[in-house]
Amino acid sequence: MSTEQDTTAPPPGTAGGSRPRWVTDGLIDQWCAWVHRDETRPHAVEPRTALAPFDLSPIAPVPSCAPRDVSAAVAAASAAQHRWARLPLARRGEIVLAFHDLLLTRQDQVLDLIQWETGKSRYHAWMEVAQVATIARHYARRAARHLAPRRVRGMVPGLTRVTQLRVPRGVVGIVSPWNYPLYLGVGDVLPALLAGNGVVSQADPQTPLTLLWTRALLDEAGLPTDLWQIVAGDGPTVGNALVDAVDYVCFTGSTATGRTVAERAARRLTGASLELGGKNPLIVREDADIPGAAAGTAVAAFTNTGQMCIHVERVYVHEKVYDAFRDELVRVTESLRLGSSYDYDSDLGSLVSAARLAGVTAHVEDAVAKGAKVLIGGRARPDLGPLFYEPTVLEGVTPEMDVCAAETFGPVVSLYPYATDDEAVALANRGTYGLSASIWSKDTREAARLAALLRSGSVNVNDGAAAAAGSIEAEMGGMGDSGLGRRHGAEGIRKYTENQTVAVQRLMPLGPPLGQSALKFVRTTNRQLALLRKLRVR
Repeated sequence: MSTEQDTTAPPPGTAGGSRPRWVTDGLIDQWCAWVHRDETRPHAVEPRTALAPFDLSPIAPVPSCAPRDVSAAVAAASAAQHRWARLPLARRGEIVLAFHDLLLTRQDQVLDLIQWETGKSRYHAWMEVAQVATIARHYARRAARHLAPRRVRGMVPGLTRVTQLRVPRGVVGIVSPWNYPLYLGVGDVLPALLAGNGVVSQADPQTPLTLLWTRALLDEAGLPTDLWQIVAGDGPTVGNALVDAVDYVCFTGSTATGRTVAERAARRLTGASLELGGKNPLIVREDADIPGAAAGTAVAAFTNTGQMCIHVERVYVHEKVYDAFRDELVRVTESLRLGSSYDYDSDLGSLVSAARLAGVTAHVEDAVAKGAKVLIGGRARPDLGPLFYEPTVLEGVTPEMDVCAAETFGPVVSLYPYATDDEAVALANRGTYGLSASIWSKDTREAARLAALLRSGSVNVNDGAAAAAGSIEAEMGGMGDSGLGRRHGAEGIRKYTENQTVAVQRLMPLGPPLGQSALKFVRTTNRQLALLRKLRVR
């Protein structure tokens, strides 16, 4: 396994540990000013300082919010939302497209911030920029179509005119995780804003600067100052207060926390969309292109160092090609370059925290202790940085091992042989998750047929995970313990609206005319219903 190592000097383009040279204290102060705080009252909540994964140096103290700050942020966003909703949708789209252009122009800045806060490789950070730019373009151009009023047939054809409208929910609360601070932090904000809502986002304690930088960029693009508010702090304090105050919740994170969010929102009859955990399967059929399937599996398993909700953790390989696939996957994995450079020379970066490193290590050690074999990887790399862990391929994994069914959320993948397609589908459908899946086969028609049998929100054929996730016009989400609701596509913006029906009655209201008995009205209406049936109306 090739690596990049520089233990004596900071990565290129940085100074003072892993901190990017261009990031000054003054800039950090400007970004932190976007955290909504009630400055008229003293705060007992201390700022939080995350640690940079590349070297565990402190990043920057970021203000923490109290519940009253969350309430004030929601109130400010609500006041701004009433004005924003009256703005023509085309004008909202212009602001989002201006943000799109600024994002592409300034992308090196946010790439540095993403790497600094998450420890991921630069290419994996760039994938977030590309995804957010695509989302911005899509919804800026398609929002009018997705939200267009729709005429439907009324109670009495010709007399009742009915239109269904999409109206904003009000203030949307967005809770996004650290693993994709730009894509998940901003990709859900843009359609919520375009739908006419105000937004209050909770910045994850590990990655607040990426979100705050983006908020400043949208301000430069022309977004009203109070419309998108950011609060910062821990989930039990700030997250709960946010769910208790907004009109709709968009949450991305663990299944355990998602259940808590759903229960809390349900008590207020507040709608929620939840993208949660996964233990995603990949099937290699007997006729698969083995080099392509192995390369695709490595991408699907190790992108973002495996810290991705849709990354592959279980690989089911037809027994007749198992050995060839195993050997090729090991070869591809061995070629991956680990490093902490702020350039495109590293394939994989670091894990994000000591807790993640401990979790990944525990899964692998438990598997090995119970008889699994490490084909490659399986160890931390403190020589590269405090949180580096080698991409790892296991075989001989059995159900009593933690890695078999529990989400690892790290650079670990397990191989399992199978004999028939039916067996592969049954194995892939094991467990309670259902987020993403993959099938590799030269017979794409048969693979598509098998895809429909998988209990998964997205299924990729001859791709690991990116094809479905990157197809912004198609909805993406989970089944079972992997969540509720969808992002992307029409549903990705419509979920931020209420469906309002407006019925206009012409000539007379429904019901018996003045002076007519109810019995006569019923008899007349029954004859009309029978006629409509005969005429095949509806």
